[in-house]
Amino acid sequence: MAYKLELEFAGKTDTGMVRSHNEDAIHISPEYGFAILADGMGGYNAGEVASSMAVEVTRQTLEAGLSQLSGRKRDQRLHQLITEAIQHANTAVITAANDNVQYDGMGTTIVVVVFHGNKLTVAHVGDSRAYRMRQGELVQITRDHSLVQEQIDAGLIDPAWAPYAQNRNLVTRAVGVDPGMQVELHEHQVEEGDLYLICSDGLSDMLGANEFHEIIEQSGAKLPTLCEALIQQANANGGHDNISVILAKVEKLPQLKIGILDRLLNWKS
Repeated sequence: MAYKLELEFAGKTDTGMVRSHNEDAIHISPEYGFAILADGMGGYNAGEVASSMAVEVTRQTLEAGLSQLSGRKRDQRLHQLITEAIQHANTAVITAANDNVQYDGMGTTIVVVVFHGNKLTVAHVGDSRAYRMRQGELVQITRDHSLVQEQIDAGLIDPAWAPYAQNRNLVTRAVGVDPGMQVELHEHQVEEGDLYLICSDGLSDMLGANEFHEIIEQSGAKLPTLCEALIQQANANGGHDNISVILAKVEKLPQLKIGILDRLLNWKS
């Protein structure tokens, strides 16, 4: 008997120790197998508006489109759907900023992860991140759209000094800033036992890679406990920004159907 992809999700967002309100927004959809995280920026409450709007527009577009995807080109259409969902969010945030003076200059980062079959598609804009923990190895699977990352790529600064750079939070790409915004999208094979972590820079700026790894290893299998532990440590380290984290664990992979051609190819090999 074939079985479906089984996932466990957990998420939490926190104001942190310094900010007066929370401009992050998250959404988890176990039914459709996706999660969204956004970290807003702007003037008075505008960052909160941008992140909430981006998450909601993206959610609505994904839910409307995912149930209609089928056929051999499903993955290709999925990539188009995710990109369009984020671009719709970009248009919505820009329109709201143009129509309301108090929202002028607002924007947000975004990370979207969609599990499908034995794959994960990750799309992002800005410097919110996605990580994968597999067999004890923690790997960042997104690349920051930030000035610091561009300086690292150009060989101008050592990656070890990036956490201390004064302009480390200056993003080069964000939702709601440019009508021609580009979405970065990648696809990954998933394995049973994989743990995926999505977070705003309020978490990644406060925790080093060793702390990430240590907390994940020590917190056991309960994802809500791990979310809480990560946020508590970020706050203990200063909590300079809003802190948001979403965790997704792959419990079981689907058994994919093997066609006649595949059987013949496997037999010949």
